[in-house]
Amino acid sequence: MTVAYRILSLLASATEIVHALDLGRFQVGRSHECDFPEEVSRLPICSRPSFRVDGSSAEIDALVKDRLRTAVSIYDLDSHLIRQLAPTHIVTQTQCEVCAVSLNDVERAVRAELDVDCRVIALEPHALSGLWRDIGLVAAACDCEATGAALIRRLQLRMNDIMDAASESTWCPRVAAIEWLEPLMAGGNWVPELIAMAGGENLFGHAGRHSPWMEWDELAAADPDIIVALPCGFDLERTRQEMHWLAQRPGWPRLQAVRQKRVFLCDGNQYMNRPGPRLVESLRIFAEIFHPERFAPTMEGAGWVRFPGDR
Repeated sequence: MTVAYRILSLLASATEIVHALDLGRFQVGRSHECDFPEEVSRLPICSRPSFRVDGSSAEIDALVKDRLRTAVSIYDLDSHLIRQLAPTHIVTQTQCEVCAVSLNDVERAVRAELDVDCRVIALEPHALSGLWRDIGLVAAACDCEATGAALIRRLQLRMNDIMDAASESTWCPRVAAIEWLEPLMAGGNWVPELIAMAGGENLFGHAGRHSPWMEWDELAAADPDIIVALPCGFDLERTRQEMHWLAQRPGWPRLQAVRQKRVFLCDGNQYMNRPGPRLVESLRIFAEIFHPERFAPTMEGAGWVRFPGDR
């Protein structure tokens, strides 16, 4: 007898894991941030932000901090809709309560409001090893461990191929990855790993640790060879609109990366900030940026662009 799961994903990266495991046909609902693969857009949305998210970097930061002072999460669940969907599995996370609906939110809703008998799968990706673990967790919960193991092997082989090609370069650029523009935040968690694998020297943030706040003076003093802006939740156009927070800083024109035209914008929302199978594409983006002589720009335009756009 074929098991019919009913999977509710409250995390964009989890939705990508579900589909990479060939479980997409079982997904019945999604979060407001789940947008890949394209077919998930037809699924009902079961979460929403608790405030408007179309403000500037500084405004969003202030709203997030204010919300977290008075509430557990910055997102709200549609308990009535979730009850109607009657999921057998709900996938969420414990890694970052800013980025997605938290485990506390879901468990509280399941106990107090939903009245559904389901399994809650909590993902916790602090580093690349966490991605492999999370794929295994989802696969085990849906009785497809062999599929999960095969997926992990394929993704790791693709990453190894990129890493091997990058290692042939004689240049190891000093890289500043910026995950938020005002206030400044450096890339953490898996981002430093990806930078190192792509043949770069990461200047700020540490693998396996949360993204750290930083000061402009630190960035200016480091004077990186390459600056990569990958704001969490922003696409390329939104990132371009917010770059004034950096480009209008005193001393910006004097930075080596600016003078050498080595400032790049990335779609952090789709790639670097989403710990799912497309971290392979994120690694490829870094490799294309760091070593254009070895990597054709297959991700340019979709995953990364130059700033301000001239060559």
